[in-house]
Amino acid sequence: MTLCTRLTNARVLTMDPERPVAHDLGVWRGRIVGLDEAVTSLPAREVIDLQGATVLPGFIDSHVHLAWTGLKASSPSIAGLERVEDVLAVVADAAARTRAPGEWVHIGGYDQRVLGRHLTAADLDPVSHGRRVFVMHDSGHACVVNSAVLDLLSAEVPHDNGVLVEGAMGAVRSLRLPYSQRELADAIEYAARACLAEGITACAEAGIGGGLLGHSPVELGAYQLLRDEGRLPLRVQLMPGADTLRPLGAHEDDGIPRALDLGLRTGFGDDWLSIGALKIYTDGGMMARTAALTDPYEGMTHTGQLQDDPEHLTSLIVDGHLAGWQLAVHAIGDRAADLALDALERARTLRPRTDARHRIEHAGLIRPDQLPRFARLGLSAVIQPNFLRYFGDDYATIMGAERAPWMYRGRGFLDHGVTLVGSSDRPVTDGSPLRAIQFMVERASLSGQLIGPDEAITVDEALRAYTVAGAYASRWDDSAGSLTPGKRADFVVLGDDPRRVDPSTIGDIEVVATFVDGREATEGRKL
Repeated sequence: MTLCTRLTNARVLTMDPERPVAHDLGVWRGRIVGLDEAVTSLPAREVIDLQGATVLPGFIDSHVHLAWTGLKASSPSIAGLERVEDVLAVVADAAARTRAPGEWVHIGGYDQRVLGRHLTAADLDPVSHGRRVFVMHDSGHACVVNSAVLDLLSAEVPHDNGVLVEGAMGAVRSLRLPYSQRELADAIEYAARACLAEGITACAEAGIGGGLLGHSPVELGAYQLLRDEGRLPLRVQLMPGADTLRPLGAHEDDGIPRALDLGLRTGFGDDWLSIGALKIYTDGGMMARTAALTDPYEGMTHTGQLQDDPEHLTSLIVDGHLAGWQLAVHAIGDRAADLALDALERARTLRPRTDARHRIEHAGLIRPDQLPRFARLGLSAVIQPNFLRYFGDDYATIMGAERAPWMYRGRGFLDHGVTLVGSSDRPVTDGSPLRAIQFMVERASLSGQLIGPDEAITVDEALRAYTVAGAYASRWDDSAGSLTPGKRADFVVLGDDPRRVDPSTIGDIEVVATFVDGREATEGRKL
């Protein structure tokens, strides 16, 4: 055999306990074929001397929003503006540059915490120039619109002076004509290349076609367009929103109450583009104060909200399980987690499945008594460590001293045998796996505040959350997650070893290059 390429003089951290470290790695036709002595004597068309650089399996971001990321990047932004008048100046400029009256103006980067209050329709109306203004909250769980939009809504849609949250926000999004597949494809490609620059070689898109963040009823086609044109730069697994399912007249023996057309479900597709879990929202988010809690937010009187009637949400979860889906259940607050756990337990009782690999997305506030239930149900916890790195001071304040250590746990999940999976929820916050790994080890926000320090984990455990565990959660463990012969040649080259540097500098390690399927993402060099 003549190798396509051999990497040599590297520190290869394989994440494979059978062979944890190597110095040489051989690649042939997009696959890893051997390590060290198995490949050093083989001829190779190219030998790359990495001069001691560290090689890890490509990071897997198990919860992202690629289309939203790209669209947000191309929209006017009010991020960081602290005065309402400055925000309105941006809105006025964007509205003035929009071609026709009645068109939509999309503004990103909104966070009421920075302004000290919510914007209102009354604020937006004088600067709208006859356009329909939609200001997207950074959490994805709220928006602010002007009166031109409110006039189009049913009187039954609740809002507070133009502020709409959760399902009410979905009513606004449904008014806008869908984005074209070409627009979405361009946005997705932009976001995917940002992922590659941070060492990510595969990701799970957390909700297409419906739900709070769907952009088109034919959204999957935008990904297929990229795939057909050779522009999909990394591997993507797509989570359809639960509301894309509909009742179908399947044979009674199938036991499938509702499904996508033709019965498509988790697993359909190939190594580059596939259908993953079914995304089901049960509550909102901490940033918007809509995550469903058992007890009120600290200093407030409310406990957030569920996305729908509990019986309806339970039915979605049970029906998805019965239809053979892997489920990705969004549950941030502990009350939402109770609902998810109860529904998943009921589903498993109705139809036991040995390898369902259901996931709880976010698991933002999990009480100690809920941890054993995660383990018994075989659930993965797909967390976003960078939420606490960037928003941790605020979240700790609204949770209070008793509950703050329960947020976005690490050690608690691992000690109970729960698969801990790292992700970003890009573009809600920074998508860098290395910065997230640093937080998982330090548990320190940007201000230096320690948040649940007993939940800190080791560097190896944090790396596993972004490699081996990410592959498991996306059902890629037979082909990704470790640098094992036979698996995909997806890896990242780092300027230093995260296990050997001071933890406070892990997030600053240089991503030298990212390879997918044996191809260097930045230069297109085929290995």
